[in-house]
Amino acid sequence: MNVLLFSLASFLSTAAGGLFALRYRDRLHLILSFTAGVLLGVVSFDILPEIFELAQQHRIEPTGAMVALVAGFLLFHSLEKFLLVHHIHEEDYAHHHHPRVGMLSALALIGHSFMDGVGIGLAFQVSTPTGVAVALAVIAHDFCDGLNTVSLMLAHHNTTRRAFAMLVMDAVAPILGAACTLVFTLPPHALLLYLGFFAGFLLYIGASDVLPEAHSRSGPSAALSLIALTCLGAVLMFVAARLA
Repeated sequence: MNVLLFSLASFLSTAAGGLFALRYRDRLHLILSFTAGVLLGVVSFDILPEIFELAQQHRIEPTGAMVALVAGFLLFHSLEKFLLVHHIHEEDYAHHHHPRVGMLSALALIGHSFMDGVGIGLAFQVSTPTGVAVALAVIAHDFCDGLNTVSLMLAHHNTTRRAFAMLVMDAVAPILGAACTLVFTLPPHALLLYLGFFAGFLLYIGASDVLPEAHSRSGPSAALSLIALTCLGAVLMFVAARLA
């Protein structure tokens, strides 16, 4: 019961972040800058430490997870370029504005949100205090997950309806992930590979997609403000990870 209650709180936090992005879409470049920092922080202060802690706990060589990270990064890069070459008119190519690219980015975040729910469920299998700590950390950054999902969809010229649909999927994903842990346990080896793979996805989205898009939407005079917002997003994830 605790697992489902905390996953419901995660749903509400994700939805709130997405609705915030929809409301302030006219300041999307600011939101995207913050989003890039959040994604960098999630990978650096949440996923990677979890990989090494899990590897040490189960005495598993973390090399496989690092290979999966590179594979995730390169796979997303390849998929994005494939879509750009085959589906975008030549005059749009340089701007990387295509709805399918936004959909891929959002789907990667939904996958991450699903595993956030799995993480909550598995943590409660360890102990209630561990489950509560993990759940609070997930809820804290799920606001940013919802914000990120909507921002990426809008940045790539998707409609509001599509952005909202992806937000709903992102918000529901942690509940589904948590519910799955009630019927099975994910083997540590498989969890390590998943974490590495999606770390590569998220790292690519932040560094090669979101951040360049944010700076392309503003003039040179705003560069310092955008950099400050990126740093703020990373710091926020650092604090959330430490509190957990």
